[in-house]
Amino acid sequence: MGLIRGPGDGDEIIVEFTRTGAWLKCAAVHVATGLEVSAVGPAAEPRALERVAIAKLKRALLSR
Repeated sequence: MGLIRGPGDGDEIIVEFTRTGAWLKCAAVHVATGLEVSAVGPAAEPRALERVAIAKLKRALLSR
């Protein structure tokens, strides 16, 4: 689990990884709003999965 800070106040994102066999789930939570999204993919690609989850969270925040 990690905390990613963006350039402005309220841009903190908590990232959590959960492995189940060959699969990895990456959950990204926007701290200020509590909005959570997740992405699932192969356990061999955690950084790519993290990028997908953060991009998905940014899209979700823009659609609010």
